[in-house]
Amino acid sequence: MSSTHDHTPAHDHDQEHSHSGHGHSHAPANFNKAFAIGITLNIIFVAIEAFYGWRINSLALLADAGHNLSDVAGLVLAWGGALAVKLVPNARHTYGWKRATILAAFANALLLLVAMGGLAWEAIGRLMSGDVSLHAQGVTIMVVAGIGIVINTATALLFMRGGDDLNIRGAFLHMAADALVSAGVVVAGALTLWMGWTWLDPVVSLLIAAVILWGTWGLFKQSLHMLFDGVPDSVDPDAVRKLLQGLPDVTEVHDLHVWAMGTSQIALTAHLVTDTTDTAALLCEAEEELHEHFEIRHVTLQLETPAYGQICGLRPGMRCQRE
Repeated sequence: MSSTHDHTPAHDHDQEHSHSGHGHSHAPANFNKAFAIGITLNIIFVAIEAFYGWRINSLALLADAGHNLSDVAGLVLAWGGALAVKLVPNARHTYGWKRATILAAFANALLLLVAMGGLAWEAIGRLMSGDVSLHAQGVTIMVVAGIGIVINTATALLFMRGGDDLNIRGAFLHMAADALVSAGVVVAGALTLWMGWTWLDPVVSLLIAAVILWGTWGLFKQSLHMLFDGVPDSVDPDAVRKLLQGLPDVTEVHDLHVWAMGTSQIALTAHLVTDTTDTAALLCEAEEELHEHFEIRHVTLQLETPAYGQICGLRPGMRCQRE
C-alpha cells in the first residue's frame, strides 16, 4: 500500500507584522550607543560600590553592588539579544545563535543565586555574632548609594524612548527599579548615622538579597525550562492544539512541538492531517493565527493525507511502513 505525503513547510515569520499589535521587536541599531553607555556607567559604579563596601565592611553596599552587577548582566543580555538575532544562520548553525540569550540568562541567574546566598549567609552570621560595627560609615554609604541613584536614573533615561519595544522597556524598568533600591541604601545609611542603628547594615543587605533572590529564582526556573526546550510560559500548548485543530479541513493534529529559539522568539512544528487541496491557503491561515494569538513566528507544518496520517512514523507507537 502506498500513500501520498504532503510535507510542506510553512514560511519562517521572524519579522515583525505591523497588523499584530504585539511588541516583541528587537533593539534597533540606534540603541547600541545607549547600551554601551549604560553598561560602561554601571561597570564603573559596581567597581566603586564594591571597593567601598569592602573597605568599610558594609554588607549593604556589597549586596547593592551585586544587584548592580545584575544590571550590567541584564543590559549585556538585552544588547546581546538584539545583536544575536542579526547573525545569519549557516549550514552548521541552522537556527543561528538565538539560544545564546537563554544560556546567558541561565548563567546570570545561577551566579546571582550563589552570590546573594553567600551574602545572606554572611549577614546572618554577623547578626548572630553581634559583629555589626559600622565604624561611622553612614556618610560613605549615603554618598556611594547616592551615586548609584544618579547612574541608574541616567541609564534608565537612555531607554525611556524605547517603551514600545519589550526588550528596551525591560532594560528601562530594571534600571528605574534599581534607582529605588539605591535610594533604600541611602535611607539605611542616614538612619545608621542619625539613630546609631548599627544592626541596620546587615538587615538591609538581607532585604536586598531577598529581593534579588525572589526575582532571580523566576529567571533561573524559566531559563532552565527553556534550555530543555520547554514550552514558553506565554504559550498555552492546549490552546495551540485547539487552534490548529479548528482550522478548515484539518481533522487531526499530532507531533506538536513548541519551544523557544531564544529569549524572544518561539518556534513550532506540527503534523496536520487534512484532505484539502488548497494547501497554500491553509498554511497561510495557520501562520497568521499562530502569530496573532501566540506570537509564534517560526512555524513549520507538515500536511498529511488522512491515509498517511494513520501510519505516520511520528505518531505514538507507530512505525511508517510501505507495502
